[in-house]
Order: sequence, then C-alpha cells, then structure tokens
Amino acid sequence: MATAVPAERDAVARAFPEPGEEVRLPGAVLFRTTAGVGPSGTTAGADPRRTAAVIDLLAAGVGPARAAAATGAALTAAALTGTPYDLVVSAGIGGGFAPGAPLGSLVVADAITVADLGAETADGFLPVTELGFGTVTHRPPESLVRAVAEATGARTGTVLTVSTVTGTAARAAALRTRHPRALAEGMEGFGVAEAADAQGVPVLEVRAISNPVGPRDRAAWRIGDALAALTAAFGKFAPALESWRSV
Repeated sequence: MATAVPAERDAVARAFPEPGEEVRLPGAVLFRTTAGVGPSGTTAGADPRRTAAVIDLLAAGVGPARAAAATGAALTAAALTGTPYDLVVSAGIGGGFAPGAPLGSLVVADAITVADLGAETADGFLPVTELGFGTVTHRPPESLVRAVAEATGARTGTVLTVSTVTGTAARAAALRTRHPRALAEGMEGFGVAEAADAQGVPVLEVRAISNPVGPRDRAAWRIGDALAALTAAFGKFAPALESWRSV
C-alpha cells in the first residue's frame, strides 16, 4: 500500500494490529505487517485454514513521479525475490468535489485518471491520449471496488491525479466539466497505477476527504478527521480483500 507521506502510512498501519517490521530496499523503505480473516471474522492467524496476507506499507513521496518511482522499486524488489505482489493500493487523504464527496467521507476509485497530462491549446486542454501517446486512466478490478465500497461504505467514482493541487473555483469547475464523474483529487494515484500496470499488477485507490476541491481555505481542512477515516476504512479492508480473492 503506497501513501504519499508517513502520516498517511501510519494511519493505515493503525488498522492492522499485528506488530510490523521495517524492510529496507534500494529506493524504498517498507513497513511490513499482516492481516487476514477467518470464516467467522476471526483473524487469519487464529484459523489454520487461512493464511494471513502480508501487507507492505510504503510512504512513496508526494506527486505522481515520486510515487511511481518508489512503487516501481518495491514491485521490482518483490518480483526479483520471487514474492511478487498481487495487489497495489494507493491510499491517502485528498480533496473532495462537492457535493459528491463531503469532508470525512471515503472514496474508492473505479477510475484513476490523470487530469493534467497533455497539452494546452487555443481550444482548451488536450489529454495526452489525444496527442497519440500513453494512457490517462487505469481501472481497478470492478469486483474489488465493489467489495471495498460495500465493506467501508465508501462512494465510488473517478479519482483525479494532479501535479498541482487545485486552488481556485475556476479550476475546480473546469475539472468537473472535463471529468463529470470525479469525486476526489490526489497527487499520487496515477503514478502508483502506472508502476503497477507496468508489471501487470491490479491497482486500487482509496481517498479519505480532508478538504473541498477549490479555493484554498486551511481553516476548513479536516486532516485529522480524514486520517481517522482512513484508519477505520482499512480496518475493514481485510474481509473485503478476502471476498475479492474468493471470486
């Protein structure tokens, strides 16, 4: 699971009661813990028929480039040791588009879209795909999105990745016009998804809403509440993951 900063990583870690350990890799430092559920809601360790999932938490850095580099390093290291990951999760707090994603709510991406990769023209913004290059959207597995949303009560929709955080009403409106299903904005999801896609690993993005997308008003930010929502969400993540794996 890749977050931008240690505060987000630690919020996710609090959801997993098992003690963890630090694992140092070239280009990345992981916090490794375990999680899992048995048939009656017991922990996986209490049921010999189930194996606890290994969870690696990575504070990858801010922005899509740093997130892609650190996630790619962790994925490559795991593959080279013969223990490749079967899922990558981009997690953290982010901005919410009103009224669909109010402060303190949780959003699970059914589309991870980069919003500012392309070119400005006299007729407006052109995404990089219209220039004949690359991709602008990665789609998490539908069954996983559904399982996590049902387990956590999250809203589902597009989560935008930007390199420059939105700070005006005009830009927020422009983004909503180009991406009418957008619920949230972050800075790392697409970078994490690019790294996962390069190695054929499924990806998911989860955002707890700390502020509205639009004019910057630090007095309105609810970072503590969003971090608490992130912890609560990942406390329900293991059963959802088990449900997805059993499909």
